[in-house]
Amino acid sequence: MNRRRFLFSTSAAAAALWIPRLPAASPGAEGTFTELRRGVGLYTNGGGTMGWMIRPDAVAVIDSQFREQATEFVAEFKTRSSRKMDLFINTHHHRDHTGGNGVLVPLSAVTVAHENSRLWQERSAVERNTESEQVYPETTFSTEWSMDLGDEVVRANYYGPAHTSGDAVVHFERADVVHMGDLVFNRYPCFIDSDSGASIAGWITLLENVHGKFTDETVFIFGHGNPEYGVSGTRADLLVMRDFLSGLLEYARGKMAEGLAEDQVAETVRLPAFPEHYSDGWKNGVSNALRKAYQELTPD
Repeated sequence: MNRRRFLFSTSAAAAALWIPRLPAASPGAEGTFTELRRGVGLYTNGGGTMGWMIRPDAVAVIDSQFREQATEFVAEFKTRSSRKMDLFINTHHHRDHTGGNGVLVPLSAVTVAHENSRLWQERSAVERNTESEQVYPETTFSTEWSMDLGDEVVRANYYGPAHTSGDAVVHFERADVVHMGDLVFNRYPCFIDSDSGASIAGWITLLENVHGKFTDETVFIFGHGNPEYGVSGTRADLLVMRDFLSGLLEYARGKMAEGLAEDQVAETVRLPAFPEHYSDGWKNGVSNALRKAYQELTPD
């Protein structure tokens, strides 16, 4: 598929422009810097969780939330470091992770995203008529990218279609902190962006692969989370996410075997085996995910 056809291929793609404004963490944690290990930490505010590294010899930032939140982040960030940002990475294209790119990208020496993330960002800007506002990472990669930053190594990997077709997993190797982007919604309904190449089956495989690459000592940052569980954790949380996705497919498959139609399957707002994956703030989250599971299980 050529670039132009990719950007304008289907009218259904416009549906992917609607992204629920999900909470990053608990209400009391908004606008908060939290250090995790060795100068690497997370920032919560009004969008997908940002990651950061502040060390004397290097500075890096992951994701940008929305413009307002990115501006607030920079103001606080400058009180913590006088360095120019050495590196900025987008984990994927959704606007609660890229809406602040116009603030952060110009401040960063190197800017990076998976090649599909860049393409989806461009497509979204065209569809929303915001091309003059969106700023894109300059460097893209297909499978793996890495950079030495002072005494730290930052590595980004792509493991195939999952939440979208352009999700990057970012590892601060010496700190052993991994930013998962929206590949983990920690005990929270997940958004499955099938119009941007998502695959529930691929997502399950990805989580198993990533779980196997790290240890119980690795600290993980998640894009969104149930306030009771937060937006950081261990590799065990990856398997909880995997099990929820497997539960979506299993539940949808069972109801399809009973003869239920897509709309009937999507009437369910709580998955019986995963009661914690529900939010009053996004009542239709599980319903929407079950609809995507039904569609994935339905032959073309």
